[in-house]
Amino acid sequence: MKIEQNRIDDLNIELSLTVAKEDYSDSKKKRLSEYRKKAEIKGFRKGMVPASLVEKMYGQTALVDAINDVIAEGLNNFIKENNFRVLGEPLPSEEHIQNEWVDGNEFNFKFDLALNPEVSFELSAEDEIPYYTITVTEAAKKDLKETILKQYGSLEEGKKAKADDFIIVDFEQGDLKVEGTYVAIRSIAEAAKANFVGVKAGDVLDVNVNEAFENETDRAAMLKVSKDELASFEPVFKMTVKNVKTFVNAPLTEETFEKAFGVKTEAEFDAKIEERIRAEYAQEADFRFTKDAKAFLVEKANVQVAEKFLKRWIYTINEGKFTMEDIEKEWDLFIADYKWQMVRSYLMNKYNVKVEEADLLASAKGFAAYQFAMYGMNNVPEEQLESFAKNILSQEEQGRRILDQVENEKTIAAVREVVTLKKKKISVDKFRELK
Repeated sequence: MKIEQNRIDDLNIELSLTVAKEDYSDSKKKRLSEYRKKAEIKGFRKGMVPASLVEKMYGQTALVDAINDVIAEGLNNFIKENNFRVLGEPLPSEEHIQNEWVDGNEFNFKFDLALNPEVSFELSAEDEIPYYTITVTEAAKKDLKETILKQYGSLEEGKKAKADDFIIVDFEQGDLKVEGTYVAIRSIAEAAKANFVGVKAGDVLDVNVNEAFENETDRAAMLKVSKDELASFEPVFKMTVKNVKTFVNAPLTEETFEKAFGVKTEAEFDAKIEERIRAEYAQEADFRFTKDAKAFLVEKANVQVAEKFLKRWIYTINEGKFTMEDIEKEWDLFIADYKWQMVRSYLMNKYNVKVEEADLLASAKGFAAYQFAMYGMNNVPEEQLESFAKNILSQEEQGRRILDQVENEKTIAAVREVVTLKKKKISVDKFRELK
């Protein structure tokens, strides 16, 4: 098979293929032989169908398959011989070439081939990337202290309902009576909330439940009926307030300090609060540094991509799962990530970054510990944590996400040792405003 290449630019190549009879004839014969062995035709024993009949029945299919075989093998060999680092795989040209599919003819095809660019750049201490140090304010410490005291607080009997309180009520309409329903004041629609704030035990009022509780599912659950049954009731119910439950923060006692941080005094409690804030801010600063570093590195690498080809390839391999409009809509995010993957691969090789099983396990354990902590479980046994982490890694999608995260972390850590961190103090409010 003859292949000629036309370099469109550094990344795009147009290939012209000429397939002669001698290129595909042997492959066609082999295909027909396979068809003959498998053919089951009435009047003939399996494998004994006359070759002429097999040719008549399967000749065209065998011809197409044989030429496809020749093309696939020819393209693969061509790529290997030229040491091309191809993007995706060759795609048939959008330029249509008319072929007459007759055995013995010469066939002509065109394919588009795209190359991955060579990524190469140097880093030094002259390269500066911003690193933000977030100032811990008294307001931040006060807010977190309030949050933690609320976390360890309790519901107690209240007098008049406030905006953050709960009320326990009975609803009545005709034969329907629903007793002991908990209603969170904050969940009530804003337009109706004023009617509920200030109520006390014993108060009776008419409530339009459609206006007060806009979510149909929540409304049905509150009235203890199915969604289908809602339509059979008038929207206005008599509501009797039985109790007011107010959320009371945990007291500043040794018991609370012990529960929250395992300490005994308010001074130690306050110190732990500041420690947590600094840790959270440091984590946020590291996350921001990673974001800024990735953007800096991609820009410095000046990665060029055959974007038109890549869009076609994504569309083709997904077999119509996405429209070109879908691809265009998500393109900016996709291409940014794609370029970073190429830059990261280069940096991992340049700085000999390796990811070990221990790295993946440590990252998965950190993720597991975070999940447990969300449910208030801060002292999970090591063996349970490790078991949970291994389960995470065994899941394909989760395992891939952990690997990607660790590769990012180790690559950025290597870069951090080379470049200069341009440290900037910033308030938390200003930090939140950063894009």
